Amino acid sequence: MKIPSLKLPGGQQISQIGLGLWQVRDPEEFNTAFETGIRTGYRHFDSAQAYGNEHLLGAAWQKSGLERDELFITTKIAVQHFGSTKPGQTFQESLEKLQTDYVDLLLLHFPVPLLRKATWQAVEAIQAEGGARSIGVSNYTIRHLGEMKDYAKVMPAVNQVELHVFLQQPELVKYCQEHDIVVEAYSPLAHAREMDNPVIAQIAEKHNKTYAQIMLRWCIEIDTVVLPKSVTPSRIKENFEIFDFHLDKEDMKLIVEQDQDMHTSWSPVHVP
Repeated sequence: MKIPSLKLPGGQQISQIGLGLWQVRDPEEFNTAFETGIRTGYRHFDSAQAYGNEHLLGAAWQKSGLERDELFITTKIAVQHFGSTKPGQTFQESLEKLQTDYVDLLLLHFPVPLLRKATWQAVEAIQAEGGARSIGVSNYTIRHLGEMKDYAKVMPAVNQVELHVFLQQPELVKYCQEHDIVVEAYSPLAHAREMDNPVIAQIAEKHNKTYAQIMLRWCIEIDTVVLPKSVTPSRIKENFEIFDFHLDKEDMKLIVEQDQDMHTSWSPVHVP
């Protein structure tokens, strides 16, 4: 099955599904998740300095037998490494842990006040030197993105945010897509906080799919990249099986009505 991809501003393609690796720090659990992911068809893996598992991803992909250019690897600069010099230093450590000389995507993990401008400029330098093919941000609001026009030489290729049927952020998604910024959806299953919505259950039954698959498919239908995280082999496979059906107009209309503006992770809404 051909997995759809989106085009980043520099011409790079990004698969519309990636395996989220947040908090997966146990080596055995990590390797099981990674190997299941590879067998299932995942080639896009989303890590971060703050996740504490870049070294596990590096070891796992080296052992996989895949060529580096067959994979799409993301990492993120942790908030404690923001500033003008720390990003460059800690990024070199990330490359060593990941056992690669470049990442496909490098993100700023959060819009840290006072430091995000200097940090973005450091990340621009990393890209200019070939360390990152694409650069972007995470947890940025429209306000944070608009501010970047005053200082960025390169605008972000990606904005990775919490996004799911109960936190749809339509204005942010529209703004990003109008400005050639690909939106990545993290926590697309809302940390399983709302798994008994009758409308989603009804749509799942209609398509002979699971509740989670409907939530993930919605992210695909609105042209975002979806990053489900799981360490359970059956779930990793189930989360991938979302490319053999479509949600129709009626489904999409019903899902729009389920938006609750429900944040389940750190919210950047009030960050100046």
